[in-house]
Amino acid sequence: MKRKLKLVTIVMSAYNRTHAHPSAFILIGIPGLEEAHVWISIPFSMVYFLAILGNFSLLFTIKTDPSLHQPMYLFLCMLAVVDLVVCTTAVPKLLSLFWFQDREIRFEACLTQVFLIHSCSTMESGFFLALAFDRYVAICNPLRHPAILTHTVTGGMGLTVVLRGTALLIPHPFLLRWLPYCRTNIISHTYCEFMALIKIACAETRIRRAYSLMVAFLTGGVDFILIICSYVLILHTVFHLPSKDARLKTLGTCGSHVCVILVSYTPAFFSFLTHRFGHQVAPHVHIFVANIYLLIPPMVNPIIYGVRTKKMRDRFLKLFRSSKSLN
Repeated sequence: MKRKLKLVTIVMSAYNRTHAHPSAFILIGIPGLEEAHVWISIPFSMVYFLAILGNFSLLFTIKTDPSLHQPMYLFLCMLAVVDLVVCTTAVPKLLSLFWFQDREIRFEACLTQVFLIHSCSTMESGFFLALAFDRYVAICNPLRHPAILTHTVTGGMGLTVVLRGTALLIPHPFLLRWLPYCRTNIISHTYCEFMALIKIACAETRIRRAYSLMVAFLTGGVDFILIICSYVLILHTVFHLPSKDARLKTLGTCGSHVCVILVSYTPAFFSFLTHRFGHQVAPHVHIFVANIYLLIPPMVNPIIYGVRTKKMRDRFLKLFRSSKSLN
């Protein structure tokens, strides 16, 4: 009897060790909408294709036109690269899940996905702030704009944004790796996300949650506050311009940036708040919005800047006409 109990204890201990540090996680997708995964994948794949096409077109257009090698367009290039990384990190696996029921994701791949999605989202916020600073200098101090935002300063700002996102988010995978996952290895999501993994851990996670909250405030929160401050100063300058036409023309140069911020920050804040405080929000609503956050901004950003920015629009049409005439 004692020998049997000892054998059971050994087996259970081995099971718990294996399950506490699983070799892979299982992604459910969108809970409650499993039957509709194939149909949902159609708009998702179309949006992903448009995001890839739009961002590569934006990068190519800016690279091939020396007149666009200005701070605003260089920041747009950085934003386009980050958008491509974010959506490409999540969407191929998401489509594989929806189309082929490929639900398994390796533990290391899951942690890599967490780091890339969160760090690049943080960098995206930083580039929005950099674009806001560019608009502030261009409107409030236009004569000194070339002297303030030189190529060296622009590159330094871009590097700072990348280093900040990397340094603050690189602890995330390690914080998750050291957690035991003895409850389950099933993730109710379409991709690996920090809070989704925290919820299935069977250990105290208050410190990890606090760190994640602090990082979110120091990046997206502070960036958003500084963006609002920059626009308060911009509006103060604009409303002191002598003519109505001048005011409208100046505000028009900020329209693209404001639209992009609204498109990006709205689902980001909704996803962040519902993960931590919105316990009454249905899981499929939260996860659907989390996917919108990864897909829509990368698709919309190049369209907004391409359509609303005259230089970008003219250059793209010129390239399109020249390629058409060659054919």
